[in-house]
Amino acid sequence: MNNATNDKNLNAETPNTKVEGTKIKDNNQRDGLETQEHDLTTAEALSQYLKVDAGTRQGRSIPPLDKWHPTQTADMDLVIKANGEWWHEGALMTRQSLVALFSTVLWAEQNNGEIEYYLKTPVQKLRITVEDVPLLINDVGIVEEVIDGHQVSWLEFTTTTGDIVRLDETHPITLRAYEPKLAPSTDELQVRPYMPVRNGLTALIGRNTFYHLTEIGDLSEQQGETILTLHSGGQSYCLSMPKS
Repeated sequence: MNNATNDKNLNAETPNTKVEGTKIKDNNQRDGLETQEHDLTTAEALSQYLKVDAGTRQGRSIPPLDKWHPTQTADMDLVIKANGEWWHEGALMTRQSLVALFSTVLWAEQNNGEIEYYLKTPVQKLRITVEDVPLLINDVGIVEEVIDGHQVSWLEFTTTTGDIVRLDETHPITLRAYEPKLAPSTDELQVRPYMPVRNGLTALIGRNTFYHLTEIGDLSEQQGETILTLHSGGQSYCLSMPKS
């Protein structure tokens, strides 16, 4: 299959036309959509299917994935790279709007101790490959909020696909070693910062964003370790920084 042709078809604006082989009954309830044929393994078919719902929701909202129980599972040639890039059929997906649309149906499941990732619809789960984690945080800022008459500052993080999450007890930052599954192992493990976002999905905090965190927070030395202390929502969160 010609990758250049795939990239052109995938990254071009998709006209609002009916997808052959996928018939959709629109009853204004996303979880009640029915199809006669459930082959959504191409980006074009999946995007058209998801756009039926996009017109009924305001802004970027996440569908009720936990209420969808598809009976079909198929494999989709889609890889989320360790650097956050999305690749379909060997071509980089350059249409950010399409990546953001697909990210709304990202789903994770445990299978024999391993996490499997899918793009989930009411009729079909599409198994995809994720080299590290499926989301990437590329921005952080301080948001001021008044709670019970007191001004509270939050650290608010944004992913490349539009998720917004604040640092709190249910969304802590953790540091752990990244072990590439699709590349030869090395003696030196890379320690990366991660943060839970939604539906069991985790985001990698990008390098530049994490550097910004070291400027926002307080660095101190404790028992030979460098500790980064971050303040959010009236609470303090400490991270033991990896040694260079």
